[in-house]
Amino acid sequence: MSKTTIIDKEAARQIREGMKADCTKCFSLCCTALNIVASSDFSINKPAGTPCLNLQPNYSCQIHSQLRDKGFKGCTVFDCLGAGQVVSQVTFKGQSWRGNPEIGKKMFQVFPIMEQLHEMIAYVSEALSYEIPEDIADKLSIQLKKLQYLTELDADDLLALDLIMYRFSLNELLTIASNFVREKAISKLPGNRNIKDFDHARVDWIGKKLEGKDLRASDFRGAYLIASDMRNSDLREVNFIGADLRDVNLGGADLSTSMFLTQMQINSAKGNEMTRLPIYIQKPSHW
Repeated sequence: MSKTTIIDKEAARQIREGMKADCTKCFSLCCTALNIVASSDFSINKPAGTPCLNLQPNYSCQIHSQLRDKGFKGCTVFDCLGAGQVVSQVTFKGQSWRGNPEIGKKMFQVFPIMEQLHEMIAYVSEALSYEIPEDIADKLSIQLKKLQYLTELDADDLLALDLIMYRFSLNELLTIASNFVREKAISKLPGNRNIKDFDHARVDWIGKKLEGKDLRASDFRGAYLIASDMRNSDLREVNFIGADLRDVNLGGADLSTSMFLTQMQINSAKGNEMTRLPIYIQKPSHW
């Protein structure tokens, strides 16, 4: 692969920032395709492939402005990174599941697959937006183009994909990119520390008090941070890939250059107007 085929940082940023849901172009797949279990996030049980009882004929939600009050907090957390409109308008070419059970069955099966592809595209494009070694950028560019191609496949080909294989091949590259960015940040911090001192991958810090802590360049891959107190903490250059941020208090925290955050992670957390987020993440309306 020649140097000219590497996706430049600005193009990568635009791809990442464009990974947003457009519900006006989707046939409410998150309200139909997914399985819902009654919990603190959902007040009902709903089998996969069954429309939510609040879904209206025009694909809108009749309690959209009251979701959290009515026991549907999980709906305000969910974000598909734009997978819904791609399945609706590209994979199925604007054909709805209404009135066509065969299309519906496949559409509901394809949706979670497209979700995962979009998540991988988001991670790869974000990694390419950083200052990383050229050989890693080269490999990530190849992966990004492959993933973008996969989103254009027809339903049957999408259903036949081995997503575990694609995730496995990406994991090492994303880790290398993250470590490169974090090591550069660590080198500017006071004290003689190395990257191992910042390794908190898969740590169980549920409910931990971390208010005002300097956690810059930490690795929180797959970490359990549920209901921890991170108010006013410095979380720049932190790797949050796969971290559980449910009910984490991020009021006043600086996540402006945090890595691999998703809108869903932030939607599940708590914050305020003082919380600083990456440019591609929107402040949830319920904050």
